[in-house]
Amino acid sequence: MTDIGTAAWVMARCADLTRHSSRPDALERVYLSPEHSAANTAVRAWMLDAGLDTETDAAGNIWGRRSADGAPQRPATPGEPTLVLGSHLDTVPDAGRYDGMLGVVLAIAVAHRLREVALPFALEVVGFSDEEGTRFGKALLGSCAASGQWDPAWWDQADADGVTLREAFARFGLAPDRVGDAARDPADLVGYLEAHIEQGPVLEARNLPLGYVTTIAGARRFVLTVTGEARHAGGTPFARRRDALVAASHLVTRIEELAIAADCLATVGDIHVQPGAVNVIPGRAELTLDLRGRTDAGRDALWEQIAAAGRGIAAERGVAFEFAETHRAPSTACADRLKAAVADGIGEATGAAPGDVLGLWSPAGHDGMAMDAVTDVGMLFVRCRDGISHHPDEHVEPEDVGVALDAFTAAVLALAREHRPAGPAEPSALVEPAAPVEPVETLGEVR
Repeated sequence: MTDIGTAAWVMARCADLTRHSSRPDALERVYLSPEHSAANTAVRAWMLDAGLDTETDAAGNIWGRRSADGAPQRPATPGEPTLVLGSHLDTVPDAGRYDGMLGVVLAIAVAHRLREVALPFALEVVGFSDEEGTRFGKALLGSCAASGQWDPAWWDQADADGVTLREAFARFGLAPDRVGDAARDPADLVGYLEAHIEQGPVLEARNLPLGYVTTIAGARRFVLTVTGEARHAGGTPFARRRDALVAASHLVTRIEELAIAADCLATVGDIHVQPGAVNVIPGRAELTLDLRGRTDAGRDALWEQIAAAGRGIAAERGVAFEFAETHRAPSTACADRLKAAVADGIGEATGAAPGDVLGLWSPAGHDGMAMDAVTDVGMLFVRCRDGISHHPDEHVEPEDVGVALDAFTAAVLALAREHRPAGPAEPSALVEPAAPVEPVETLGEVR
C-alpha cells in the first residue's frame, strides 16, 4: 500500500470510500445505513494503520486518538488537552468523492506523519456520521451529538420509508438513551480543525491551491406547503381553479428575486406535488427552502420577506400557505488563533508571504458550526475544479492535495508551538504563526 502520509494515499482512500454506496449508479451514503457502517469499518482500519486507537461513539461517529507522546490511546480519554481534526463521511444523493471524505482522510494522513512527534496535546481524528442531513432532514446530527447539542425532539423525525431516527439508532446497534455519551467535554479540547474542498470558484479564479476560512454562514431550512384543491384538469375552468403548483411556482420565482435583492442565498431544492397525476389539478405542493446569508440578521430579514410573499400569493390565488422550520444554525466565526495557524501552515507549504494567504467566507455549512459550542474551530479550504460540489464531477488535483497535506500538518505544528510553554531550550519552537490577511467576502457553491 502507498504510504499513508502521501497525497497518493489520500486520493486512493477517497476512491475506496465510493464503494460504500446504497446505489450502484451513484454515490449515496446516509446516516445509520449499512453503507455508513462499512465506511466506518474502512476508516477504522486506516486509523489503526496510522497509529491511532479507535472507537465508534454513541451517535455513530468514528474516532481515532493518539496521546501527546504519540502512543495509541482510546478516544475521549481525559487528562490531556486534545486537538481534533476531521470532517464527515456521509453524502448527499449522487455525490462527489471529496466533500467531507477528503477532510477525514487528510486528517488520518496528518496523524500518520506526526506519529513519532511528541505534541503538547493529544491528537484525535473524527469521521462525523451525518453532516448533510440527507436521510432525516436535520443536518449536523453527528457533530451536534459530539458537541452536546442533541435535541430529543429529533427522535421522531422519519426518513422517506417512515423509519424514525430512534428506530434507525436501534437497527444500527446504538442505544438512543445513551446518545448523550457522545458529548465531548469542552475542558478537554484545544480546538477543531477541518480541511474541506472549497465548494466554490474563488481559489481557482485566484490560481491558489489553498485558503483559510474566516466565517461559516449560518443556515435556516424550511418546508413550505401550499394547499389548494385537486380537481379534474379538463372539467375545471381557470377561474375556478385553486392550483397549488401554480401558486408554488410564483413563490419560487419570488424567492429568487428577493434573495438577489437582499444579497443572500435562497434555494428551493425539492418540490413534491399531490396527487401528481397528469389529468388532475395539483391540490398540494410541498417545497424545501434553504436560506443563507453573510449575517444572521440579513438572512432572517429575507425570511420575513419570503413569508410575507407566500401569504400574499396564497391570498391572491385562493390557496393556503403554511411553513415549518426544520433546521437553524447561527453563523460561526473561526477563532483567530486557528485562522493564524492555518494561514501559517499554508504559507509554509506554498511559500506564500503572509499577506498573500487568502481568507474566504464560507456560504456552505460544516461540522465546525456545531463544534463551535465546545471548542474553537478553524478550517482549511482546498481548491476544487470549477467550484463544483454535490455532484459526481467534484474534482481536486493530486498536487493540491499534496500541498494541503503539508499545510494541514504545518498548522498542527503551529498550534503545538503556540500551546507549548516557552522554555530556554526551544527558542525555535516559539516562532509566531503568520498573521492572516483580511478576509475576502465572496460566495461559492453552497451545501
